[in-house]
Amino acid sequence: MLDNPADELVRQLNRLAAEQPLIIVEGKKDEAALHSLGLRNIVTLRKPLFEVVEDVARVAKTVVILTDMDSKGKELFSKLSEGFQRHGVRVDNTFRHFLLKNTPLRHVEGLATFVANVKS
Repeated sequence: MLDNPADELVRQLNRLAAEQPLIIVEGKKDEAALHSLGLRNIVTLRKPLFEVVEDVARVAKTVVILTDMDSKGKELFSKLSEGFQRHGVRVDNTFRHFLLKNTPLRHVEGLATFVANVKS
């Protein structure tokens, strides 16, 4: 972990807010947390994974997968990542990798609170 991940976390979030990539999350609470941080181009997993992959592949060349960092979320990440790659969609896992390596955060819905705490 970084000594102080706050600066890098803010930089990563600013990059995502500027680029507005298509972001995949598990549910509505995750989506709400990302909306509160200025991220708008979000898809929740409300359909079977193959449908999500096919729908996204029609509209995006790159995707950010922000499923939770628990065992279920890691499994979803793996399945989605494989599906997107098969459909020629690049998976940008920079932010997810940062969260895994440099924060104790394991649930995306807690991201907004975590950001508020590290900024203060």
